[in-house]
Amino acid sequence: MNLLEDLKWRGLLAQSTDEKALLDALSKPITLYAGFDPTASSLHVGHLVVLVVLRRFQLAGHHPIALVGGATGLVGDPSGRNEERSLNTQDVVEEWVVRIREQVSQYLDFEAPTNPARVVNNLDWTAPMSAIEFLRDIGKHFSVNQMLAKESVSARLEAGGISYTEFSYQVLQSLDFLELFRRHNCTLQIGGSDQWGNIVTGLDLIRRVESGGAHAMTVPLLMKADGTKFGKTAGGSVWLDPAMTSPYAFFQYWLNTEDRDVINFLKVFSFLPKEDIEGIEKSHLENPGARTAHRTLARELTILVHGAQDCERVEAAARALFGQGDLNDLDEATLESALSEIPRASVANVGEIPSWVDLVVASGVVDSKSAARRIVREGGAYLNNVKITGEDFSPSPSDFFFGRFAILRKGKRDLVAVEVSKKH
Repeated sequence: MNLLEDLKWRGLLAQSTDEKALLDALSKPITLYAGFDPTASSLHVGHLVVLVVLRRFQLAGHHPIALVGGATGLVGDPSGRNEERSLNTQDVVEEWVVRIREQVSQYLDFEAPTNPARVVNNLDWTAPMSAIEFLRDIGKHFSVNQMLAKESVSARLEAGGISYTEFSYQVLQSLDFLELFRRHNCTLQIGGSDQWGNIVTGLDLIRRVESGGAHAMTVPLLMKADGTKFGKTAGGSVWLDPAMTSPYAFFQYWLNTEDRDVINFLKVFSFLPKEDIEGIEKSHLENPGARTAHRTLARELTILVHGAQDCERVEAAARALFGQGDLNDLDEATLESALSEIPRASVANVGEIPSWVDLVVASGVVDSKSAARRIVREGGAYLNNVKITGEDFSPSPSDFFFGRFAILRKGKRDLVAVEVSKKH
């Protein structure tokens, strides 16, 4: 398959300008870009959709540019929002630009011999421009009537209004495309499907100012099969920064993918070839209980975002927590990360430890002491994967890993982390 056919098969092509002209252009290496605004200190898995597409273009021989929006991040994109975005201070945005620049850089190859990647900041060409220059040289090419008709703007007007600041966002994004066209002969912008209006406005600006031609392509905004928003959990977004979403939690997010979504997500996010994914899909349909597709997805994505070493650690932690590996082999950071995702109980110090029954009730996993005692009698009570038999059993200080953690288990799946409270 050619690149566009592969993107279609993976469900990664939502819209494009003249597809035949784009296909013809892609017969030779071109330069393309995608933009990422610093609206938080980290990107999340929603951004990963566009990042992997940018990487696919580079693997196909094209020249990718990742634009970090130091300027547009100060203004705010109205797309997909019903109200004004709270503006962050310049210092905060500058800090986030640095962090996001580092994040996007790990998905692209800057040492490729023929098509090395670039990272740019749109503040570099926006900041030196005066307001008069902006209005005269750029603003005069925009029709307010057309700007009002853009979906992101019209939706906001219906919802109650939009500030001039956010209204001008599409002008700034168009300026980005124009500047990259001028500086690097960039002829393709990619982005999420909610950016279509902004992207084609950039094409029009290139035509008006430089009498040049370029292309646009968007990828779908992913939704889960049940209609809920992709990339969200009860605790919020799934971040690419390991300090905000631990590698263990990241792995578990993909491992817990619904059966209806798992093959689709493998197509979208993994770099496995079509034949491999079709083989995994066949196995998944024949034996979904084996969860081969889920484990493959979790591994591929955790390696992509956090590296093979962290993936090995979190897999070892998952096995050990459920009695399929040795808890003693886990380092403190990995164990702490894994236990942060499960119910917990705390003890003031290891010299005064309540019974297994009291601890499991305190965690909320069991609702009464009588029920907890019954679990012990029926052989379903474990401490650090060792079965306990006494209803009055209490852990000892030596049962706490690193002097901090012990793991209770009820049956095969229900875990409780017991943590020694930190002294203040």
